[in-house]
Amino acid sequence: MLLAVIALLLVFGHNPANAGLPPFSGTVRIIAGIVAGFGIGVVASLLGVAGGELLIPTLVLLFGADIKLAGSLSLAVSLPTMLAGFTRYSTDRSFAVLGQNRDFLLMMAAGSLFGAFLGGQLLGMVPETILLPLLALILLISVIKVWRHE
Repeated sequence: MLLAVIALLLVFGHNPANAGLPPFSGTVRIIAGIVAGFGIGVVASLLGVAGGELLIPTLVLLFGADIKLAGSLSLAVSLPTMLAGFTRYSTDRSFAVLGQNRDFLLMMAAGSLFGAFLGGQLLGMVPETILLPLLALILLISVIKVWRHE
């Protein structure tokens, strides 16, 4: 449900003209950043993800970042989250399944690297007016997939 709410906020509650104008400033902004970071870190660690599906909308909606900047910031913020998650999951042998699915893992990693390269090349060409609705659509598809457990 959280992803659905975020998707709706991105489509109906965000004004791209206000990019760069965060709704909070000063101490409130710092506290909002800590609280949002904590919540995203908990969810990301529980689900074994980097948190970008929550982090990018948070940066856009709560901190006024345009979506392209939010994507870059998300990468920088996600790295420590991923390292903490990696450390945690490696201590209880959760990664044992990786050896059993090595070929799949390597194909996904190769596809992800190629996709990241291509996405980085396209970033300057795709306008925010397309990226925000696209992110909302991806979040809604995720909601449907998770709800149905597909």
